[in-house]
Amino acid sequence: MTFPPRTTRFGATAALLSALLIGGTVTAAGPATAASTSAAAVGDICYSDLPSQAHDTLDLIESGGPFPYSQDGAVFQNREGILPSHSTGYYHEYTVKTPGSATRGARRIVTGQAYQEDYYTADHYASFDLVDHGC
Repeated sequence: MTFPPRTTRFGATAALLSALLIGGTVTAAGPATAASTSAAAVGDICYSDLPSQAHDTLDLIESGGPFPYSQDGAVFQNREGILPSHSTGYYHEYTVKTPGSATRGARRIVTGQAYQEDYYTADHYASFDLVDHGC
């Protein structure tokens, strides 16, 4: 399986972060606009508040694997419609190990194509938190 590259979009990311931290709207064209308009539907979580297993998963994503589950890196369809709407292939999902679980469990990291656009879910896609890598 080929895993998607983590791309850098400093301009769009900076605009989105400014809007989220200071308040206001983002008017830039492209993927960040969709993300900013749906930001209210998605919570946020500080990187430091994630479970340690999520840190492990994010480290594996950053290094390109290897991943413990064959499903890791699969395209996430966003069927729930909670994340900002993008074309198929924009999001990919990765397992966050759950201690004591005999299965993959319910925890996942879903990545978007924007730099550090990582969403954490502890309840198998019922809710998402955008990971704030700055805290």
